Amino acid sequence: MANYYRRKKPDAVFLNAKPLNSANAQAYLYGVRKYSIGLAERLDADYEAPPMDRKKTSDSTASNNPEFIPSVFYRNISPVNWFLRIIGVLPIVRRGPARAKFEMNSAPFIYSVVFFVLLACYVGYVANNRIHIVRSLSGPFEEAVIAYLFLVNILPIMIIPILWWEARKIARLFNDWDDFEVLYYQISGHSLPLNLRQKAVYIAVVLPILSVLSVVITHVTMSDLNINQVVPYCILDNLTAMLGAWWFLICEAMSNTAHLLAERFQKALKHIGPAAMVADYRVLWLRLSKLTRDTGNAMCYTFVFMSLYLFFIITLSIYGLMSQLSEGFGIKDIGLTITALWNIGLLFYICDEAHYASVNVRTNFQKKLLMVELNWMNSDAQTEINMFLRATEMNPSTINCGGFFDVNRSLFKGLITTMVTYLVVLLQFQISIPTDKGDSEGSNNITVVDLLMDSLDNDMTLMGSSTTRSTTIGTSRTTMAPSINKPKGRKG
Repeated sequence: MANYYRRKKPDAVFLNAKPLNSANAQAYLYGVRKYSIGLAERLDADYEAPPMDRKKTSDSTASNNPEFIPSVFYRNISPVNWFLRIIGVLPIVRRGPARAKFEMNSAPFIYSVVFFVLLACYVGYVANNRIHIVRSLSGPFEEAVIAYLFLVNILPIMIIPILWWEARKIARLFNDWDDFEVLYYQISGHSLPLNLRQKAVYIAVVLPILSVLSVVITHVTMSDLNINQVVPYCILDNLTAMLGAWWFLICEAMSNTAHLLAERFQKALKHIGPAAMVADYRVLWLRLSKLTRDTGNAMCYTFVFMSLYLFFIITLSIYGLMSQLSEGFGIKDIGLTITALWNIGLLFYICDEAHYASVNVRTNFQKKLLMVELNWMNSDAQTEINMFLRATEMNPSTINCGGFFDVNRSLFKGLITTMVTYLVVLLQFQISIPTDKGDSEGSNNITVVDLLMDSLDNDMTLMGSSTTRSTTIGTSRTTMAPSINKPKGRKG
């Protein structure tokens, strides 16, 4: 254990630190540093280091170690990745760890272009039919809004070319995760245990089935079921659902990694010999914080478009549902309810998982640092702890979509608040529009009232004229009566 407590020469720490070469580090174990907590645990368990292979060149990395598992992150999310590639999304070529890239002349991109062209033609045909249906509507306003829902549901086709634009950034994100895994292994002594593979398989199997069922039920209840027109809606609905699942898995991976890193760091404090160990965990945290920010930047335009689309579709579906409830819960309301709940759930999970990942990466790690007892540590370790705490304060760990907005629960609350405002305006607009039946009844009532008032005025006029005549006659009679009944007096 003497070498374990040996002081390490301080190195410059950069935000984009690369993993050390295990052969050049001359560690006791392949890819494990002398001062790592993984080595300390193995030495405490009477572990004997295997002899170094002298035939190895200086280019060997931790991926050559049989105990190291490369590409853990990519393997855990690969079921959802493959599903997205089947529907023409994410045309990224990956020939090995840290070798993912986007190529215009690659087979995945050519397949994606062909799939997009065919799907665009299919969607154009369906949209043309829907436009004719909307033009032929002559019913109330809420029926027109429900018809517009089927036009809005084809908007996710624009996500495919947007993801072509962002494919290079996504490939770079995959490579950064591979570098982070190597660095994590060199510092902690074991591979990154994400354990998300089984969850990803369940999502890739169950979620498409639920998506297709929701689309079929919506078309059965809200319009005539036409299999030829349902197929593109199923593809586009699966596209949005699986992108949400893909985002969920990435955020879940960051949350689990932050939790593991915090636990390993707390365990490392028990072996706080050299201050370089704290510096290494600080580098790991900075890399994880950078991965958190790069996740939002790599898919900023995609999820900005998805947020606007979900906001629009939720507002229209809830308005159609509330406008129809005045006549009772009908069969059309089933499709509107499913559409509203499905998209609200998707938007909530996108915002909630991003919020949870940001909290785990920064806030929970700061709590671990603030609970550290500094009295028994040496001055170098105390300095590294203070620098670590300052790094967590100065480096934001929020998932920001390219500067547009932060993806967290506040975004969900803001969208719901704005949605309620628009719903109130739409409902007031609907109330202010009189129906045809109400117009005819109102016009008939007004006509009858006018006739009654006119007749009443005529009667009052006639009564007033007759009263005037009788009063005049009575007055004349009263005036003439004294002259007739006047007694004659005597003369003289």
